[in-house]
Order: sequence, then structure tokens, then C-alpha cells
Amino acid sequence: MSFLRRRKATERPHAEPHDIDTETDDVHDKKKTKPRPKLRPKRWSCVDTCYWLIGCIFSAWWFLLFLFSAMPASFPQYVTEAITGPLPDPPGVKLKKEGLTAMHPVVFVPGIVTGGLELWEGHQCAEGLFRKRLWGGTFGELYKRPLCWAEHMSLDNETGLDPSGIRVRPVSGLVAADYFAPGYFVWAVLIANLARIGYEEKTMYMAAYDWRLSFQNTEVRDQTLSRIKSNIELLVATNGGNKVVVIPHSMGVLYFLHFMKWVEAPAPMGGGGGSDWCAKHIKAVMNIGAPFLGVPKAVAGLFSIEAKDIAVARAFAPGVLDKDVFGLQTLRHMMRMTRTWDSTMSMIPKGGDTIWGSLDWSPEGYFNCSAKRLKNNDINTADKNGNGSLESTKRVNYGRIISFGKDIAEIHSHEIERVDFRMLIVLQGAAKGNNLTNATKCDVWTEYQEMGIEGVKSVADYKVYTAGSILDLLRYVAPKLMARGDAHFSYGIADNLDDPKYDHYKYWSNPLETKLPNAPDMEIYTMYGVGVPTERAYVYKLTPAAECYIPFQIDTSAEGGSEGSCLKGGVFSVDGDETVPVLSSGFMCAKGWRGKTRFNPSGIRTYIREYDHAPPANLLEGRGTQSGAHVDIMGNFALIEDIIRVAAGATGEDLGGDRVYSDIFKWSEKINLQL
Repeated sequence: MSFLRRRKATERPHAEPHDIDTETDDVHDKKKTKPRPKLRPKRWSCVDTCYWLIGCIFSAWWFLLFLFSAMPASFPQYVTEAITGPLPDPPGVKLKKEGLTAMHPVVFVPGIVTGGLELWEGHQCAEGLFRKRLWGGTFGELYKRPLCWAEHMSLDNETGLDPSGIRVRPVSGLVAADYFAPGYFVWAVLIANLARIGYEEKTMYMAAYDWRLSFQNTEVRDQTLSRIKSNIELLVATNGGNKVVVIPHSMGVLYFLHFMKWVEAPAPMGGGGGSDWCAKHIKAVMNIGAPFLGVPKAVAGLFSIEAKDIAVARAFAPGVLDKDVFGLQTLRHMMRMTRTWDSTMSMIPKGGDTIWGSLDWSPEGYFNCSAKRLKNNDINTADKNGNGSLESTKRVNYGRIISFGKDIAEIHSHEIERVDFRMLIVLQGAAKGNNLTNATKCDVWTEYQEMGIEGVKSVADYKVYTAGSILDLLRYVAPKLMARGDAHFSYGIADNLDDPKYDHYKYWSNPLETKLPNAPDMEIYTMYGVGVPTERAYVYKLTPAAECYIPFQIDTSAEGGSEGSCLKGGVFSVDGDETVPVLSSGFMCAKGWRGKTRFNPSGIRTYIREYDHAPPANLLEGRGTQSGAHVDIMGNFALIEDIIRVAAGATGEDLGGDRVYSDIFKWSEKINLQL
């Protein structure tokens, strides 16, 4: 190899000085000859090192997958049973032995990021990628051509639709979201267990959609809502008139809530199905990991492109994410891309301070993060009154979703001196675009580049933000994003649901500003994990000024100081499924929709089914069969069994009604909401 390199170097007509050295011929050679080039050993650049590391990681990943696939199918089970004892039958096998068979057609509605997206039209850098997955699968193009990938995954920052010359569309069929990546299941385990009792593709439908778009824009661009309506009607018609069981997950819960209003609303804004469409076509909606009232995690993502894990990585290796390493300004590229995804705004917390708490109050104010509970998802041993966890003696100000400084997060509100950033803009003229350090050298545009230094400082000087003031904050730091968002989503509480303004689609995904369908025989379930620390509030700090920087970041040095503290690494945690707090998943079925209320005028029956998290006993169990984590719960045997029983004809009462481990009923009673 070295000989070939030397030969190539000598054959180049124009060798560069830094590539070769010259040395004279042997002193015994009397003839004068031209200097002979000598190739220096090539030094690896940062980019070379980066791609080498990525290659090693992916090679190791594929090697492990190969080894696992090469094993006899019974080997992992044999080893696991040798360690932990006999494994229970999968739910599909168990219920088939009981005689259950397929009855109601099943519709899956995937959440944000779990559905595959493929390229149909792109720019020159994406040559050869026609109908290849840009999202999902191996994510090969992410590390092969990352800037091109980010460009094609972004939407137009003005319209929220396709950029010029780019068309990325959702993958169709069950394969759209059965696996997120090789070996990482989403819907695959549930699909396989349903197949055990007789389900097949003609009785199952994946309602895939482009999860980047606002919900109404999926209809404007792709007619996705119309396709879902037609497919549900076809499933009912070809399965003996049996109504469908709909299973949305994560953001798919909000998407289907929007669909139920759209399908009954008159055209052209709605689907024109009439006020009894849901009653005629839907048996039950079984919501998994439902962010009904939003998630604080969405605020951190929009504000600083962070969550707990990214904040820790950013603190541990700040150069990798904060600076222009490997030629990539990683966080800036991610922020520019994700701020074009209008769907993310659907998960901003809804209900303001009434639901999420104020400066000195929150429903979960005394939650004990070290409390342990019985882990048993197979029988209904949970307290149906919602007294599943212990209380701590120290109040946590969860209502302060963002606090600038640990002390601000803990002291009484009377001690906080705040300067209203909205007034400061007017009084001091802290207009966007003034004095941001070296903004002209930035290759990646973000809206923070238009904020003056005084504007950045004014955000921190306001000190603390609750759910009621978060919207003003986001409108200030991300005006283009929120201008689009305000046209498609709403976050308040309706005073009068009969007001004609609530007929507009922007309210349809907010359960506090819309009514459930007139379908008294329908059932609504909320099914979610508990016992996993879940992000609820954040301690922030200003980032030291630098070129092209994001000026705010989670302060990972902020710690609670005790074993049972809910503050770790700048993040206050509460009970939930790692992504969605219990309050968001459970409140509507615990109180807002329980019985006949103004939000549920026909009295649709609601059920809460909680699944207490238990991690896998060993590595061979994979992601476990009792997990309560937001995505891993899709392989939870107890959850799958509940779904199969309902699909086979059971009701919520047949399942045993509510099963609650958390304090959701107690917290719900603390919320003063007109019903």
C-alpha cells in the first residue's frame, strides 16, 4: 500500500509542497537528476476521525445483530429461563389458548418520530436516494451526508410545508412504524401478538402520516385525514360491521383527537362525516403514553434544543455539541431543522397555570422521587383511589417550568425580583438583530441570531416562567415558529364550548377546548407507564457568549443535594413514563372526561390503566416485558393483553375498570377546573 501511495505521488503532475518532500540522489550518482518526491504519512483530520468512529460503531452494531440473528431462536430464551425461571407465554399465545379470536379491526396511529419518512424528490446532494428512508431504518444518510440530510428533513420556515424542490413523504403500511431502527421495535411486538389470535393486514391498518406537519396540514398536503376516514369505513364494512379499536401512541393521541373533530365537521374544513360518524365506526380509543395536556419536555426542546440526556452530554463534552467540531454546528443544525416541524408545538403544555401550577403551587407539589411501589402488572392490586406513592416533606415548585438559577427555583415568589422582558423590549429598544457576537460568521441561522444581547439578558432577568408565561417566552425567542403554531394550535381552557370560534381546527387537538364526540357507547382508555422519573421543570443558565451560540442551556450543576431529591442535573422529575408526566396522561380520564362533563357531554366511559415500570432482569430480556417507559411500553405484556382483550370484544369493565398506581386522582382533585 505504501508503494502504491509513493508511486501515485510521483505520477501527479502538480504535487503540492505540503504533500511531498524532496531529497537528493545518492552521493555516488554523478549524474544530476530531478529531486525525487517523498510522501509524508497522512495525518487524519477531525472529519476522518469522526467517520472512522461512526463506522466502528455501526460495524459493531451490525455485527451484534448478525450474532443475535445467527443464534438458534430458542437460545436467548433458554439462557433467560436458566437465570430467572420459566418465562410467561406471550399475550397472544396465552389468549389464543383461552379461545380469543380476532373480532374488531385495529387501527394504529404512530406518534412523533416513530414513523418512517422517505424521499420522493430532492436536491442534487440527495442523488440516488429516491424512495430511500431519510427517517427510520438504518439512518445511513445521517452520517454519510448529514448537512444534506438535515436540509431534506426540514420544512419551509414560512409555510410549514415542503421546501422548493423537496418532497419527503410517510412510508405506508405496517412497515411504516413496526420498527424504528433495526432491532428497535415500536409496533412490531403488538402486531405479532395480535396475529396470534387471527389478525392480519386486512384487519389491521397503520394510519401513517408525516409527523413533522401540523395536523391540519397533513390533510392539506397529503389528504391523510381523508385516507384514515376511508380506511376505517372500509375496515368496518369488510369485517361484518364491527367497529374499529383505535390505538394511538404519544403524539398520535393528539392527532387522532384532531381527527375525531375533523371527521364530523362539515367540509371544507372538516371531513363531512356527520355528528354520528364516530359512534358508528369506533368501539374504543386506547391511548398509549398520551400527552393530552402537553409535556414540559417540548418546552426545553423548543427553547434550547435540549432534554435531560442532551443536557448531560452537552455538559460532559461541550465541544462536540456547542462548537463547530467536525465541520458541524450540531445543536444549531438540529434547532434550525426541528423549529420547522410544526407538530412539535402540539405538545406545548395546555391549560396554563390552572393545570400545571403557578409560582408557588402545583398539583404534584409534594411528590417523593425516591418512593418505591409494588411492581405487579398482572393483577389488579393497585389502589383504585390513586394513593400509590408516598409523600415527601419538601415542596417542589413544579409550576416553575423554567427557572434561571437553582435559588430561583426554590425560594418563595415574594423574594424573586423580576424584570418583565416584554416591557424591557419596548423601553430599552432591545430589538432583535443588535449586537449578537459575530453573528455574520454563522453558517447556521437560528432565530437567536436576531436577538440583541440585551434581549437575551432580558429573558434571564424575568427569572422564572410558568405554563402561563411560557407561550410569551416562545413567541419572543421563536417568533416564526410560534406564528405558524398559533394558526394551528391552541393551549387555553374554553369558557364556553358552544362559542362558534371553537369550530376552528386550531382547537381540535386541545381536550380543554373541544368536546368529545356524541358517542355514548364508545370507550376511551388512557394507558401509560408510571414509576419512571419524568422531566417536569428545568433550571437554566446563560451560555457564555460565543460565535453562533445558543444563549440558554440547562444548568446540569444544579442538584437537589439528597438521595430523594427530585432535582438532578438541572431537571426536576416527577412520576411518569420518562417522557409524559402522569398529570398529562391521566387528568382527562380521571376528571376532565369522567362522567358527563362539558368536555364529554355524552358521557363516554373512560378508564385509566397504569403499568408500573419494572426494568428487564437481564440483557437477554431486551427492553423487558414490564417496562413503563414511553416507547418500551409497546412491548409490555400486560398492556398488550389489555389491548387484545378489547379488540376481541371485551369492555373496560371486563378488564376490571381503572388500575392506578400513581396519585393521579389526588392530583386531579387539586385542579380547580369548571366541569
